[in-house]
Amino acid sequence: MKFFIDTANVDEIREAYDMGIICGCTTNPSLIAKEGRDYTETLKEIASFLDGPISGEVKADTVKAEDMIQEGREIASISKNMVVKIPMTEEGMKAVKVLSKEGIKTNVTLIFSATQAILAARAGATYVSPFLGRLDDISSDGMILIEDIMEIFSMYPEIETEVICASVRHPIHVVQCAKTGADIATVPFKVLKQMMHHPLTDIGIEKFIADYRKVFSN
Repeated sequence: MKFFIDTANVDEIREAYDMGIICGCTTNPSLIAKEGRDYTETLKEIASFLDGPISGEVKADTVKAEDMIQEGREIASISKNMVVKIPMTEEGMKAVKVLSKEGIKTNVTLIFSATQAILAARAGATYVSPFLGRLDDISSDGMILIEDIMEIFSMYPEIETEVICASVRHPIHVVQCAKTGADIATVPFKVLKQMMHHPLTDIGIEKFIADYRKVFSN
């Protein structure tokens, strides 16, 4: 399973990229707004060093297919590795169809059912992003959604759409997603850091340092 980072904080993206643990990035207008930066300029900066897929989303109030298509073309023009993030709506599927035929990669977001994922794949989506954490928030098991999508997609070899596990809240989500064979998990920087740490690792490092100093302190 590959890892994307889910943030618009350029410093976090650089750090994760420098560690070699991510191969892409997902953003949205809300994440970029939190950073207080210009949307297009932020995407350009990310694309200046990250050579993997970068999802840039159409505006939240863009609801017509023709407007999504126009914005999608503008996003795609930023860099060859840009992916246009489109919401799972009827108009969104129309936009995905047109953009995919133009060779522009798309990521259909706000997927909460297997049927939505199937329709997005058939419309030509490069990626679908099922949101497991938000389902957990309403006392529904988000992992069942990931399992269903992976099982269904595996039965139809002609489906090339990759599954991005989104709304990942903790390391256990990551392990569970990996067990389903999901293609990608897009993970907040905080969770990526949690994945790297274990108390026994920390204790072991401290012991190695102490033992080293006992022998070589002089």
